[in-house]
Amino acid sequence: MLYYLLLALGALLLFFYVREKIRAYSVKAVLLKASVSSLFIAVGLYGSYVSAAAGRISLLCPFVLFGLLCGLLGDIWLDLKYVFREKEQPFTYAGFCAFAIGHAFFIAGMLLACRPAGKPLYVLLPLLLGLLMSVGNIAMEKPMKLRFGKLKPVVFLYGIFLFSMVLLAGSLALAQAWQNRSLNLLFAGGVLFAVSDLILSGTYFGTGKERPVDFILNYLSYYAAQFLIASSLLFL
Repeated sequence: MLYYLLLALGALLLFFYVREKIRAYSVKAVLLKASVSSLFIAVGLYGSYVSAAAGRISLLCPFVLFGLLCGLLGDIWLDLKYVFREKEQPFTYAGFCAFAIGHAFFIAGMLLACRPAGKPLYVLLPLLLGLLMSVGNIAMEKPMKLRFGKLKPVVFLYGIFLFSMVLLAGSLALAQAWQNRSLNLLFAGGVLFAVSDLILSGTYFGTGKERPVDFILNYLSYYAAQFLIASSLLFL
């Protein structure tokens, strides 16, 4: 019951946040966003408690929680860049770094808790493909009509962690024949995270993509991703 209450409260606050963000870049919007993000951490904590109470202990738990905390920090810093325009670049760097570290925690947790014994390709291939996809993302800058500018290095590094997290979750889920619900949710969350960042790239680095529909789709996919990732701790 508490799980669904947290999800419902998150959806309600997300509505108010998106409405405020479309209306104006403000401290109020930052506070609303932080409130929504604190709720996916609450979902993660609740899932950890339920799993521990049932005797399901996993190393995945602390790493996912730390990753979610990094997501909260990234959310705050990326929105503050709209409020304090004179400090846009350092806040953007801080946000990207926070999310990269968050994905690194997700990756570390999956490797420690879910790595299949005697099957190194299920780990090595997704990590290699994650690197190659990040290279491809940078290479497609001009065809996609984006301008990364001075942020290109941090976008490249972030892309490695993002794509590696998605592919590793999918690979490990496949190795377990899609029977591990935690990995399935991590994979679904990772895919939605990538979709959100694809939309966000147009908003941050493109032109003409700051329409209300772009903001709405970005935040719907992003928060769906974070709540799915947090929910993975219910099924350890």
